[in-house]
Amino acid sequence: MIPISVELRPGESQESLLKRFRKAVAEARILPIVRQKRWFTSKSEIKRIKRQKAIRKAQRAARRAGNA
Repeated sequence: MIPISVELRPGESQESLLKRFRKAVAEARILPIVRQKRWFTSKSEIKRIKRQKAIRKAQRAARRAGNA
């Protein structure tokens, strides 16, 4: 994981420093990774979830193609 750090600029408030830090974390896409790693997920479970996601995506695409 990439370490995120922000330096306090001269005359900068704590609020704006915190805002810059939150923006840096969001741009680095750290939170989704942390949320995923909160619990252990087996490889078979990951495959099952990916398969379900692909099925739902294909169904949505088929519905869009049918409506167009």
